[in-house]
Amino acid sequence: MSYPKPIQNLIHAFARLPSVGPRTAERFVFHLLKSGKKDVSELTIALKELIETVKSCEICWVFSDISPCSVCASPQRDPKSVCVVAEPQDREAIEKTNTYRGAYHIIRGVIQAHDENSLRGLKIPELLARVRKGGIDEIILALNPDLPGETTMMYLEKKIKEIAPHIKVSRLARGLPMGSDLQYADDITLGSALKNRTTS
Repeated sequence: MSYPKPIQNLIHAFARLPSVGPRTAERFVFHLLKSGKKDVSELTIALKELIETVKSCEICWVFSDISPCSVCASPQRDPKSVCVVAEPQDREAIEKTNTYRGAYHIIRGVIQAHDENSLRGLKIPELLARVRKGGIDEIILALNPDLPGETTMMYLEKKIKEIAPHIKVSRLARGLPMGSDLQYADDITLGSALKNRTTS
């Protein structure tokens, strides 16, 4: 016996979310049904508010309820330094460190190796338009150091240098985490830690 159509539709909707399979989606739906109308109503209102008020920042492409967003509009931020991240969550992670006072650009994903279609939908043309506009001294590529991240950073560095060779393009230093043992470090991490060593 199959579920009524409204239940099936919501299960399918939840199952389209990242890391949510059919069984988890099913649990979500029945949790809402058992919780009663109040929880469902709160979720409905939150989703409605999300759709109606959240937009893309016209400068950095983060999701915000205002455009430009609070970071792009702040006179305390340095627009000459632009940190490029893959997702809005990455920007939040950097902001929590309280060490960076520049601007951002969210490209909303990364290039997948051997997949030409993976460029679609990325906010790379918008980043290159900012480069062409001028006023940028440094671009920090703060993407994950995995294959898609490395592929994207190489692509971005090439495109940026073609437009503005004078711009400094840097990456986040990679090194050993605090409390780790050298003997357990992988070759890439240890090599990067040596390459990006600091002096005291």
